[in-house]
Amino acid sequence: MSKRSLNGTDFTAMVLAGAERLAAHAEHVNSLNVFPVPDGDTGTNMNLTMTAGVAELKNNGSGGIGSRSGTLSKGLLMGARGNSGVILSQLFRGFGRYAAPYEELNTVQFAAALQSGVDTAYKAVVKPVEGTILTVAKESAKHAVYYARRTTDVVELMTEVLAKAQEALAGTPELLPILKQVGVVDSGGQGLVYIYEGFMEVLTNGKLPTHVQAEGQASAPVSSPVSTAPRVVSHVPLSAQARLETEDIEFLYDMEFFINRQLGDVKGVRFDEDQFRKELSKDGDSIIVIADDEVIKVHVHSKQPGEVMNLALRYGEITQIHILNMREQHRDLLSAGMDAASMPELFADIPAEPVRIAESAELPAHELAPYGFIAVASGQGISDIFSSLGVDVVLSGGQTMNPSTEDFVKAIHSISAEHVFVLPNNSNIILAAQQAKDLLEGERSITVIPSKSIPQGIAAAFAFQEEEQVESNSDNMLNAVKNVKTGQVTTAVRDTVFDDLEITAGHYIGIADSKIVATESGLLETSQKLIASMLADGDEIVTVLAGEEATDEMTESLTAWIQENYPQVEVETHTGGQPIYYYLFSVES
Repeated sequence: MSKRSLNGTDFTAMVLAGAERLAAHAEHVNSLNVFPVPDGDTGTNMNLTMTAGVAELKNNGSGGIGSRSGTLSKGLLMGARGNSGVILSQLFRGFGRYAAPYEELNTVQFAAALQSGVDTAYKAVVKPVEGTILTVAKESAKHAVYYARRTTDVVELMTEVLAKAQEALAGTPELLPILKQVGVVDSGGQGLVYIYEGFMEVLTNGKLPTHVQAEGQASAPVSSPVSTAPRVVSHVPLSAQARLETEDIEFLYDMEFFINRQLGDVKGVRFDEDQFRKELSKDGDSIIVIADDEVIKVHVHSKQPGEVMNLALRYGEITQIHILNMREQHRDLLSAGMDAASMPELFADIPAEPVRIAESAELPAHELAPYGFIAVASGQGISDIFSSLGVDVVLSGGQTMNPSTEDFVKAIHSISAEHVFVLPNNSNIILAAQQAKDLLEGERSITVIPSKSIPQGIAAAFAFQEEEQVESNSDNMLNAVKNVKTGQVTTAVRDTVFDDLEITAGHYIGIADSKIVATESGLLETSQKLIASMLADGDEIVTVLAGEEATDEMTESLTAWIQENYPQVEVETHTGGQPIYYYLFSVES
């Protein structure tokens, strides 16, 4: 089978097939960890990101390849999770930018679109690392540009692209020594290869993926290994819902929908975002509007849902309508004897706003707080610590579940503050937080503090001073992040050798600032070795965060050991409740 160009229908089929293949192998991608710990989430993040893009494409995708690639890009951008998801979204964002003016792409144009995606992705990453998904994308796009001069057959070109991607993937261990040491290829690169294999399947077989029935329709969504919505913990007491009167919920209809500017009788109608917000605010609050030339995403709490729909219809066709009656849900909560601890699960698809600002998401400037805070955490105890330090919104997330770009955007919009600080608290979440900041540039003032661990995030929150200026607070928090040592204790999931340490599956391992420094069959012995290595420089403060699987007896024994062997050290112990890690340690001077 040969093909001289790709149109919008071809592109949709290829993307759906790529997403389906990635979803089917997400767990395998997760298993390709460079550390033998159970925190592999590259497959999950790429799958959730691709799922968001596919959902957008199914609902709003029409026209030629330029239009559809732009639609896919929007969905991927807002649904991006983790470094791998953000990079994937940027690859397709650059592709979409190049393809925008075209109804179809020939071989030369398709290759140029792939190269545009690579250029965009490299620009989005502050310090690109070779031997990753970036390398696989770069080498395959470079080869596509070269080979496109030799063929006019898109199928032949994609065959070459896939072969080069597979070759580049096989070479990633030679570029990243840690991959070679553990004996795996790069997980993100593997995920991209699966997507390209899906592309090739459609081009070779000439048929749609199994879950696609007809153009733009599907029998089932792309599968997802985990729930896509992080839980939001607001800076309010857990019993707040029990104390709230149902009738006090003034704007009772929680609405979320998309306006497709390409559909409907809207020719010549200019969209004025400021005026649209003002109209929504007449009978609504908690307003979020994310707009571009083709799609407008809207979230609002309103008294008059019909008026909101009439207003939206002026600008295009309404899709993906989601309306909840919050009074009804509150009555159900009260009748079930539940409190606010359960609220985030009911509203999992739309992160809940902190109750203390629920009256308006757009207060007048003189009523804005000077600062707002968002932090990412896993474990109720850790969430409570951040809340006690003044964090307004705690997004639930960590190693195995990363908040998306859209989750950060919604959380930022929910805070009425002149400047918002974001603490990602995980190296795999920083890019999504930064991407949210970039999306809101010019609209909100935001600083992302690149905290890579919970202890770093807590140290940064402690360093914050309300009376200081933004620049001073940023400097103080960055210094706090740099001056704290982080330790983690978990279990190994496979046998391996790391820096001369022989690691056995099922044994405990101690990780100091991303480096495995201890491994034993016993939890206490591993924790002791880890702490000893962290205190080698004579630091004076140790904070212990006990995970959900740590027993009180073990924690007491560990604390007693520290006090006996390091009498000069001050020890603080808290129940963190975090999964995966039995203990998180921070060490400071």
